[in-house]
Amino acid sequence: MDHYFSIILFAGLAYLIGSFSTAIITCKIMGIEDPRKTGSNNPGATNVLRHGGKKAAIITLFGDMLKGLIPVLIATQFQLEPAGIALVGLFALLGHIFPVYYGFKGGKGVATYYGVILGINWMVGLIAIAIWLVVAAILKISSLSALVSIFCAPIILWYFSQSIELTSAVAVMSILVFWRHKKNIQSLLQGSETRISNGEK
Repeated sequence: MDHYFSIILFAGLAYLIGSFSTAIITCKIMGIEDPRKTGSNNPGATNVLRHGGKKAAIITLFGDMLKGLIPVLIATQFQLEPAGIALVGLFALLGHIFPVYYGFKGGKGVATYYGVILGINWMVGLIAIAIWLVVAAILKISSLSALVSIFCAPIILWYFSQSIELTSAVAVMSILVFWRHKKNIQSLLQGSETRISNGEK
């Protein structure tokens, strides 16, 4: 299989896989209100937790992570070079944020981001998730925990991999996730971002 064709094929598949909304599908199957029409209107695990409960949120969380993890693992199995793997991970995230099946209006990408990182380097992925857990335990603000973790992830990946391609792709992914959290960042700056204990991001 031609090298460039392989990268395009796997990146395209990653985008299509990423475009499936675990939140929307889970809520529909479980008879829960469409997450795009309630709460923060975001099809993600946190919003599903608010109105659909823990079970639906957990399914959404792991489903969104798998959307990032599986395409990267497949690309790795087919021995794509780092640049190819980086593009596959990036397109999986783009699929989640701009899903072709839902009018290109998707989620914020945190869980899918973690899935991609776990696929690229499981140790870096676990460290990033651990940072989220520690910050969340201390500050009780989900969005801030995610932003701190995602800011640190490219730095940690560079330390472990020394790969310009992988680190650059993850840095771009971090910028995308930060952009999707612009309203949360505004709320954080205003001191109005609700804490996890109150059920909000």
